[in-house]
Amino acid sequence: MDTELWTVLIVDDEPPIRSELRYLLSRDGRVGAIDEASNGSEAVEKLLASRPDVLFLDIQMPGTSGIKLAETLANLKHPPAVVFVTAFSEFAAEAFELDAVDYVLKPVEEARLTRALDKVGAHLDARKPATQAEHVHRLAVERGGHRAFIPVRDICYIEANADYSNIICRGGTYLSNESISALEQRLEPEGFLRVHRSYLVNMDEVRDVEIARGGTMELRCAHADATVPVSRRRAAQVKERLGLV
Repeated sequence: MDTELWTVLIVDDEPPIRSELRYLLSRDGRVGAIDEASNGSEAVEKLLASRPDVLFLDIQMPGTSGIKLAETLANLKHPPAVVFVTAFSEFAAEAFELDAVDYVLKPVEEARLTRALDKVGAHLDARKPATQAEHVHRLAVERGGHRAFIPVRDICYIEANADYSNIICRGGTYLSNESISALEQRLEPEGFLRVHRSYLVNMDEVRDVEIARGGTMELRCAHADATVPVSRRRAAQVKERLGLV
């Protein structure tokens, strides 16, 4: 989760219940502003006005029940995470059919509420759009004591060299002070694939696949003289990427 605090709306027709739940929620560092509603109609007004992140909802209330209110949330583009808080366990199955995050029985205990908030956090995190990976266009390398920057598209493959890496590209071989594992994480979105514990390959550079003695695979890049071995453990993934399965 990021540092933004969750806004919460408590919906319950009993003021003492709302007061106790507000107190317990205020003790959790993830919770920010807390508002209250005593019935379904008031809850709808506040839901539309403030768009809370989390809704703690009683089931049995005068007028609109908590179940009916939860059903209407499906019409919202970004509905809040719903936690039912009730004295009646027989509604649990129906509540979870409405995609409730959790179902907490009264009287609410602080430890149980913390577990419910943990589930809320996981739910809100899952709804966030995936962060787009930052594209890497150039790598800082060294050659002959001079520092240079090479375009990622010019790299044929990368070979592990202890805690460093040899960058084999169209213009020759360079040295990177990054490990092959670190480069794998950075370059995977650019079409690179770890084909061996010691080799990371630009798959756009692969032109030929050779079957070596013993059935092991080797890759030949378009702009490099040497072949790159493929470990048996990674062979299936390589074949899939190359469309050989």
